[in-house]
Amino acid sequence: MRTPRHTLVQFSDVHIVPEGELLMGTLDTLTQMGHALDAVESADLAPAALLFTGDLADTGDVRAYRRLRALVEPAAARIGAPALFGMGNHDNREAFREGLLGTEPGDAPHDFVHRAGDVRVIVLDSTTPGSHGGALTDDQLAWLRAELAQPAPAGTVLALHHPPIPTPLAFLERLSLKDPERLAEAIAGTDVRIVLTGHNHHATCGALAGVPVWAAPAVAYRADVFPPAGTYQGVTGVGYTRVDLYEDCATATFVPVGPVEAVYHYERAKVDRYLAAHEG
Repeated sequence: MRTPRHTLVQFSDVHIVPEGELLMGTLDTLTQMGHALDAVESADLAPAALLFTGDLADTGDVRAYRRLRALVEPAAARIGAPALFGMGNHDNREAFREGLLGTEPGDAPHDFVHRAGDVRVIVLDSTTPGSHGGALTDDQLAWLRAELAQPAPAGTVLALHHPPIPTPLAFLERLSLKDPERLAEAIAGTDVRIVLTGHNHHATCGALAGVPVWAAPAVAYRADVFPPAGTYQGVTGVGYTRVDLYEDCATATFVPVGPVEAVYHYERAKVDRYLAAHEG
């Protein structure tokens, strides 16, 4: 039986708004984020990190970042996992740093490395101020190659906002990562186990240079991949991701946000006894 060596929890496209507002006048995205954190906290799980892959504030408002920080910081402390925050195209670098990270404002790309035990998490800022599309600069790719030159004992998780794989929605495809082959060249043959992204508001898997790529669902709302003819639409049915790193592979699993009803409930010991009697 294979069991994961490390587990991360990925949240993407939260789109928090200032207090007293609702996203698009209808969505309480802070409450939705709270439901997701509550579920992680109540689970029998010790994640290595809580990873946020961009579009954390809907309009880059510093008040929205402060609301998110006030929700996430105590939850992360109770869960016992660091919160790692990446930039998205709706985010503002200066307000992001001031309101969410509590650091001095600055407009440089927010790229960083975090080591959770023997697994490495690299977060790249694929945003371009003034544009909703994604891109990585020559300097960022050179920094990434230099970091990856030394493997991590349990491998690397690479996170960025814009997916380097296609989406079936044409307007989102126009806003995906530019020149994904450049990123492919940088990670080919390295210890990157999985690439985690967001941006699309729908869950999609693919591969880049033979590495699995996961475009995560959004916490805010879902982009309908089968919309009525001639339209694009956002709908309910949102989620986040459980990422498991095994000895020989990595997996990403969709988790729905919000209250759910159990259709079965078995004690773990009972299941273990049943499997022991019927395996093989």
